[in-house]
Amino acid sequence: MASDEQTPVTFVVQYLGKRDARGLWGIKYTRQPVDELVLEARSLKPGVTLPLLKLQVSSEGLTVREMPQNTNPNFEAGLFPIDSISYGVQDLVYTRVFAMIFLRDSPNVYEVHPFECHAFVCDARQSARSLTLALASAFQEFGKIVKKEGGKKKPNKFAIDLRSAEEIQAELRGNFTDHSNV
Repeated sequence: MASDEQTPVTFVVQYLGKRDARGLWGIKYTRQPVDELVLEARSLKPGVTLPLLKLQVSSEGLTVREMPQNTNPNFEAGLFPIDSISYGVQDLVYTRVFAMIFLRDSPNVYEVHPFECHAFVCDARQSARSLTLALASAFQEFGKIVKKEGGKKKPNKFAIDLRSAEEIQAELRGNFTDHSNV
């Protein structure tokens, strides 16, 4: 998907789950949560599957719905508003995984951790890349809407990491093995 394509775009994904993130932007804040979620998914008992979901990306955000054949109720359905998503990336270790950092609305950050990393497994690396590009496009559309409205609603800052895995690895200077078959 080119970044100038319009949303909404729909993907069928498996939900790995969510973990607290220690910051708003950057793969360094999705790395540990994704590793933990993949490890947990790999330890599922035989016959237990990850939730099978329909993920729709639009200028309003990411809408999560259950697929008819889903057998696992462990997911959050509904809208993740675009102005509450601070970061999205195709994981560089598990290249079929798309991860995002979501800013949970919390009146007391000491009781409820405000940054959540949500991770989704796509059917292929290219699908994870397309999902990342779709979110980038949705952010562009959202920005245009905010401008059109004369800045009545000030958007939060966000980041989409569109660099290749090699570019991200060069920045992290880490020696990761590609585990794209989550």
